[in-house]
Amino acid sequence: MWLLQLPPKLSTPFLTGHAHGSNLLSKPNSSVARPQWAPPCSVPQIKAMKTMQGKVVCSSSDKTVAVEVVRVAVHPKYKRRFRKKKKYQAHDPDNQFKVGDIVQLQKTRPISKTKTFLALPAPQRRSNEPSQREEVFIDFESFESFGSQSQS
Repeated sequence: MWLLQLPPKLSTPFLTGHAHGSNLLSKPNSSVARPQWAPPCSVPQIKAMKTMQGKVVCSSSDKTVAVEVVRVAVHPKYKRRFRKKKKYQAHDPDNQFKVGDIVQLQKTRPISKTKTFLALPAPQRRSNEPSQREEVFIDFESFESFGSQSQS
């Protein structure tokens, strides 16, 4: 019995339940200033969510498209890069995508057993060529007259 009793210097407040002058199991005191939790008014988009880009390979289902995503992986032993393909089911609410379209997949809540991505139109790539090309008009009559002059 005397082994279970601790000397007063070795007694700890966690054994008695009185840590820092308050009971750990009691309800929180309203006089203590604690930040109040408020639900967000709108859910912010998380930047770390997974987005991928791929090509639509099947659009025969209603509001669902199959998208093939190609990524480049490095072989762990041979250090050679090779392509890995994977198909994802994506939600297409308006049935706007057809086979061959390039789409961007955005991670969302699970819509069904296999659909956790939303298909969005992919942003257009910038090209190095100027956007407005100047048309060049060639007057073929002047070439005809030039050819007749050189022959004579």
